[in-house]
Amino acid sequence: MNTRGFVQGFLWGALSALFGGLFMLYGLNMMGLLGFTLIKVPEFQQIMNWTYHNLGLSLLPFTLTLVLFAITLKRLRQRIEQQRPIAEVAQLDHLCDLWTGLFFGIGVIWTAIGMRSALIHALGEPETTAAEGAFNLLRRLVDGGILIALSTTIFGGIGGYLMRVTKTCVVGNQLRQFYTSTANDQDSAVIEQLVAIESQLKQLNDDDGICVTEGNQHESEPMGTN
Repeated sequence: MNTRGFVQGFLWGALSALFGGLFMLYGLNMMGLLGFTLIKVPEFQQIMNWTYHNLGLSLLPFTLTLVLFAITLKRLRQRIEQQRPIAEVAQLDHLCDLWTGLFFGIGVIWTAIGMRSALIHALGEPETTAAEGAFNLLRRLVDGGILIALSTTIFGGIGGYLMRVTKTCVVGNQLRQFYTSTANDQDSAVIEQLVAIESQLKQLNDDDGICVTEGNQHESEPMGTN
C-alpha cells in the first residue's frame, strides 16, 4: 500500500508539474513574452493557431476547471462504491455541480472581457475609426478580441452541458440509488426507534397496571377480615 501510494503521488506530482509548465508556456506565449514552437507538425500548428485566436488565455481556466471536475467525479464514484457517509458524498456531488457552473461562468466572463477589449480597441480613436470605414472597424473588432468573446461563449456552453451529461452517465444512476438507499435506511432507523419507544411505553403501562391491581388487592384484604 505504501509503494502504491508513493507511485500515485509521484505520478500526480509529475503530471501537475508537466501541465503547470505547459500552462505557463502557453500563457507567456499568448502575452507575447515568449515565443516557441512545441511540435513542428502542420496540423498541430493549425490547431494551436486556432486555439490562440478563438480561446486565448481562457483555455487555462477552462482546462483547470475541467481537470478539477474529472478528479472530483472520480472521487465521487469511489465514495459511492465505498458507501461512505452521505455528507461526504453530497459534498463531492456539490463540487461537481460547482465546477460545471464555473465552466459556464468562465465562458460568460470571458465573453464580457473580450467584448470590452474589442470595443476599446475598435473605438479607442473615434476620428480615425470613422475615417477608415466599416470594414476597418470590423477588422479592429476582430483584432481586439471579439472572436475570443464569441468563441468562449460557445465553448463554455457546450462544455458545461457535456459535463452535466458526463456526470449523469457516469454516476447518475448510482448516485440516485445511494440517496434512495440512505433515505430508506434513515426511515428504517426512525421506525425502529418508534417501535422501541412504543414497546417501552407499553411495558411501563403494564407495570403500572400490575401495581394498581396489587394495591387494590392489598386494600381489599383488611376490609374482608373485618
